[in-house]
This record gives sequence, structure tokens and C-alpha cells, in this order.
Amino acid sequence: MAEVKPAARPLSPHLQIYRWSWTMAMSIAHRATGSALYAGTVLIAAWLIAAASGPAAYETAQAIAGSILGRLVLFGYSFVLLHHMVGGLRHFVWDTGRGYDPETRMKLAKYSVFVSGGLTILLWIIVLAAG
Repeated sequence: MAEVKPAARPLSPHLQIYRWSWTMAMSIAHRATGSALYAGTVLIAAWLIAAASGPAAYETAQAIAGSILGRLVLFGYSFVLLHHMVGGLRHFVWDTGRGYDPETRMKLAKYSVFVSGGLTILLWIIVLAAG
């Protein structure tokens, strides 16, 4: 019986072949922030459970959230949330059929980092001024 060899298939290029671009980085960042939002949502659920469990549990949760590490985590969560939202708006623009030319794609990707960073800082300035 003749031996059947599989047909030679082309190999998919690896990341080393591609030249990194803003749109590639923001696509990966959008997926990463979406995944990170799951962890942040668990923290919010834990805070809500502590609030429903009584004053002692709520005070403990507030002490953790008010610590330096807690504030860093909250700052990171707010950046992740806003970055994912801005990335979603970028995708929404693409869903309308606009922004596909290379120059606009790059601008939207670059601006998404700066807009989400600016919104995060603005949010924290407002929060810190109010509290």
C-alpha cells in the first residue's frame, strides 16, 4: 500500500515577522483590558458583598480600598475600564465604515491611549477633590 504524505501547507507568520504598529498594540491592549475587567468586577462584587454584610465588613473593605495598594489597584482598574471603553468607541467608528485608511487608523490607536490616560487622571482629580 502506498504511503500518503500530508500536503505541504503554508505556515502562518509569527509575531517576529510582523512590524509592530499602534493598531496591533491597541488590539492586544483591548483584549487584555477586557480580560482585566473580569478581575476588577470580582473586586467590585466583593466590595458590594462587604457593604451588604454589615458595618464591620464594610469598614474592612474601605480600609483595604483606601490603602496605597488599594488606591493603585483602583487607579489601574479605572484606567483599564476607560481604555477598554475608548477602544470600544474606536471599534464603533469602524463599525460605521469610517476610519479604515492607514493614517486614520494610526491616529485613532494613538489617541485612544492618550484619551483614556487623560480621562483617568481627570477622574481621579475629581474624586480626590471631592473626597
